[in-house]
Amino acid sequence: MNTFGERLYAAMQDRGPFCAGIDPHSGLLHDWGLDDDLAGMERFALEATQALAPVVAAIKPQSAFFERFGSRGIAVLERVIAIGRESGAQVILDVKRGDIGSTSQAYADAYFDPASPLACDAITASPYLGFGSLMPMIDTATQFGGGVFVLALTSNKEAPEVQHAKAGELTVAGVMLDHLKTLNHGAQPMGSFGAVVGATIGDTTEDLAINGPMLVPGIGAQGGSADDVRRIFGASTRFVLPSSSREVLGAGPSPSALAGAAQRSAESFARLLS
Repeated sequence: MNTFGERLYAAMQDRGPFCAGIDPHSGLLHDWGLDDDLAGMERFALEATQALAPVVAAIKPQSAFFERFGSRGIAVLERVIAIGRESGAQVILDVKRGDIGSTSQAYADAYFDPASPLACDAITASPYLGFGSLMPMIDTATQFGGGVFVLALTSNKEAPEVQHAKAGELTVAGVMLDHLKTLNHGAQPMGSFGAVVGATIGDTTEDLAINGPMLVPGIGAQGGSADDVRRIFGASTRFVLPSSSREVLGAGPSPSALAGAAQRSAESFARLLS
C-alpha cells in the first residue's frame, strides 16, 4: 500500500503542485447563476469536481458547506469524494477535527476506514487539545495509507494569540511542527503528515523543514502569491501544495475554464519549484 505522502508526491510531479478547493458557499453559487439551495449546491459541487479532479494533484472539499444542508448535503459530499478519487486526485477533506479519545477515533474511522462512504486520502485537523489528542487520527491514517494536515500557522487574525504563544523555548506552532518532523523522519519522498501554513502569514522564523507536505491556503483571491511561497518556505518549497478556491472556482461554470484556471496555477508553481 502506498502512503499518502508517496501518492501526493507522485500527483504533484505528474499534475503540478496545486490543490483546488471545492467550496460551494453562497457567493460562488450566485456567481454561477445558481440558487443557494441543495440543488444549486449539488450542481456546483459536482460540476466543479468533474472539471477539476482529473487535472489537479488534489482537491479539498470544505465539509461545512455541505453539512449546512444536513444529510442530503453529506450525500453530495460523498459523491464529490468518490469522483475525486476515481479521477486520480488526492482528496483532502477540510474538516479541521480535533477531539480526544473515542471521539477522535470515531472521526478517524469516518474519514480513513475504506468501509466508510466518507473515506478520503487526508483530512485537516486542529491540534489545540494537545498534539497527542490527534494520535487516533494519525494511527488510523497510517493503518490505511492516509494523511493528516495539522493546523500550524494560519492566516486568520485571531491565530497568533495561540500559535505564537511560547511553550518553553518554542512557540506553540513550533511544537506542532516539531511533532510533525518526528512523525515524518526518514520518509521518502516525503512523509504523510503535513502542516497547514497560510500564504499570507508574512515572515516567520519557524522551522518548516518537517519532511512532509505543506498545505498552503490563501493563494490568489486572498492575496498570496508564488513569491510569498518562495519567501516563506525557502528550501522547503518543494513540499508546498498551494491551495486556492475562489481564484479557480470563480472561472466557472465552464468546465474548460475551470480546468484551464487550475492548470495555469499548477504551472506557475511548478516553475517556482524548477
